[in-house]
Amino acid sequence: MLFRGQTLGKYKIVSPLGSGGFGAVYLARDTWIDKDVAIKVPHKQNLNFAELLREPRLLATLDHPNIVSITTAEKQENVFFIVMEYVEGETLDDVIARDGALDTARATAYARQIALAVDHAHQQGVVHRDLRPPNVLVSGTGVLKVADFGTSRFLEIAAHGTTVIGSPPYMPPEQFEGKAVFASDLYALGVTFYQMLTGELPYDTPSPADLPRLKRGGMLKAPRLRNPAIPRPLNDIVLKAMTPDISGRYQRAGDLLHDLNALDTPRPAAHPLHDSSAIGGKGNGEPMDEADSARGVQHRLRARESPTKRFCWQCRKPLHARTDRCPFCSEIQ
Repeated sequence: MLFRGQTLGKYKIVSPLGSGGFGAVYLARDTWIDKDVAIKVPHKQNLNFAELLREPRLLATLDHPNIVSITTAEKQENVFFIVMEYVEGETLDDVIARDGALDTARATAYARQIALAVDHAHQQGVVHRDLRPPNVLVSGTGVLKVADFGTSRFLEIAAHGTTVIGSPPYMPPEQFEGKAVFASDLYALGVTFYQMLTGELPYDTPSPADLPRLKRGGMLKAPRLRNPAIPRPLNDIVLKAMTPDISGRYQRAGDLLHDLNALDTPRPAAHPLHDSSAIGGKGNGEPMDEADSARGVQHRLRARESPTKRFCWQCRKPLHARTDRCPFCSEIQ
């Protein structure tokens, strides 16, 4: 625990910014160049120096405008700390708590920025594993920065994370079993998007007894049923991101971005009598229920998307378009 006014080398502590399971973050002043920075002090200070450097070295591989950047790592006064970019603003969690459901244009713009950050991290082989609104910073100019990649680890080409790390409301079924893969981050992004569009989580925090229901998709209520202002294509994107079965979920953040960008394409107006989305029903005057929403998602998205390459969810090697088992690691898709 650092205190206000304490100095670590050239850095002077201004105030605490927050604390999590892995470390505490402080606002500090670089007294040499007169600039505000964020300093993260890991809780575990008794590790060897090589272990302490693992997180900053991982963070240094991520260089993207939507990811909090790292400046350096130092050890001063027998305290190891990481110096990072200070983002003046608030967390996405604060924004949702204050504003409730965001309008669809704002929520979609935010989702795009998060997806860009996740896509960049995945290209570097990094899985976040704890993507959620408290770990997303919103600057005063509306730029989003994803933080706390320190709970991540490199995902080797033929392996996946095996440690259960994350926040249960944002975790897909496989992550409860210690299997964190690229598509796991996209599920968490789907939950975050859902929260932005509705102002609330899709379901209560799952308990171990809820896991079978979560795997079946029985806990999920379509966001459009909670907020009828959500356009059906946007509703479908959220539901696909949150598909319990990995094979039915987005495999890459780029695919999700493709569908979000396709929403900007002008579409001919449909006659209200023949457009079920105009009345929020099946087209025959009956209300839309959860089963209708879930059943039609994959079909509607497939109708809009162009064919994309398939990759094994576990080893990430390319798959034939019609295979249901990876020829490299034998994992069922």
